[in-house]
Amino acid sequence: MLPAMEPCLAAALMSIALVLPAAALAGGLPPGFVYLRDVAPGIAQDMRYAGPNNFTGHPLPGYDAAECVLKREAAEALARVEADLAKEHLGLKVYDCYRPTRAVSAFAHWSHASEPPSAPTKRFYPKLDRLRLFSLGYIASHSAHSTGIAVDLTLVARDAKETTKPAAFDAAAAYGPCTGPAAARAPDTSLDMGTGFDCFDGKSHTASGAVTTEQARLRALLVAVLRQRGFRNYFREWWHFSFGARPARIYDFPITPRDAK
Repeated sequence: MLPAMEPCLAAALMSIALVLPAAALAGGLPPGFVYLRDVAPGIAQDMRYAGPNNFTGHPLPGYDAAECVLKREAAEALARVEADLAKEHLGLKVYDCYRPTRAVSAFAHWSHASEPPSAPTKRFYPKLDRLRLFSLGYIASHSAHSTGIAVDLTLVARDAKETTKPAAFDAAAAYGPCTGPAAARAPDTSLDMGTGFDCFDGKSHTASGAVTTEQARLRALLVAVLRQRGFRNYFREWWHFSFGARPARIYDFPITPRDAK
């Protein structure tokens, strides 16, 4: 992980990203990308950066639709994982997939903003200063998400899995910290993995000893079932996985509604 971007680095990053004109995207996604819903419609989607239920408290630039977009090979591998989990009466739910580089730059701007963070978003990093989130490796200046091969996800019970809508969320509610009991956190349809998604805390480390035996078992299951299909986990975040070798190219096309393709 690298420290937060200075303005010149952010500009350089944007200059090397593949920025496609609107006309090039009018017929759909760039070559090689797919909507996960077209490949694995049974995987639930709760796309956090397309709405306010994330650590910034706002939708992120480039998230013009709450849709998971990935490189085709990563999406097809997830479909195989979903089929594997069905044998255990479990399924997947994704929180973030392809991430435009403009959203990565927005993270850096947010972390250095002069105004104090709002109380509702502090629940994502209850023990840390947001200026340290990059240097501690919780947010990346160069995100694998922008290559289309990284995904943030969790486990859900198959008979309770949502496939069309995210969990109910009230932006005006006062939820407990992401490290607290599941019942006190913001609502989620996932199994209890010990913390919420995007919980910037040592308890989110995949091998953390601060979780229960059952939560540790579920994390190990998630890692194992994804590993056998070509995904590798990031040790600081139980929810973050990347598929195969990381491509050199990053992208900055917006995520548009699937029915607009």
